[in-house]
Amino acid sequence: MSRVLNGIVAVCPDLGIGCHGNLPWHPVRLNNEFKHFRRMTATASVKDKQNVVIMGRKTWFSIPEKNRPLNNRINIVLSRELKAPPAGAHHLAPDFSSALRLVDMELAEQVDQELMESTGTRRLFVTQILKQFECDTFLPEICLDKYRLLPEFPGVPQELQEENGVQYRFEVYESIDE
Repeated sequence: MSRVLNGIVAVCPDLGIGCHGNLPWHPVRLNNEFKHFRRMTATASVKDKQNVVIMGRKTWFSIPEKNRPLNNRINIVLSRELKAPPAGAHHLAPDFSSALRLVDMELAEQVDQELMESTGTRRLFVTQILKQFECDTFLPEICLDKYRLLPEFPGVPQELQEENGVQYRFEVYESIDE
């Protein structure tokens, strides 16, 4: 069995993911989209285990303090500036590779060791927001020579969603074996 790394993100048409430390559509609330995020990140595929969420320092501090850490998940914050995990975070790592090594070595009792010995599949769970908002932080373009859009994925609605006048759809991309 190989490791599956899942990324989850909501993006505007120009691949914008943030503006001034908030989501681009702030203060508009997309409660169902947030429930989707919570379900996808908090529901572990192995009974009695927890998922690990890895996020940057700015994302960590954009989460309201009362909601940190993200419940039922092991929270790892990435930062080259911080010397200790911020209050509430479980771990601190200087970069993504170090965070993965932390999962492999220090958190191995929470994850099947065989799972940790392979780079494995990568999936991107993308919420495509169909309205443009002002953005100052962007997701790199998804390379379609490395990822394919899946026609469907269990637990991910296929139909167009709408909340508070904002339409969006869920997409799942999976890495292409090389």
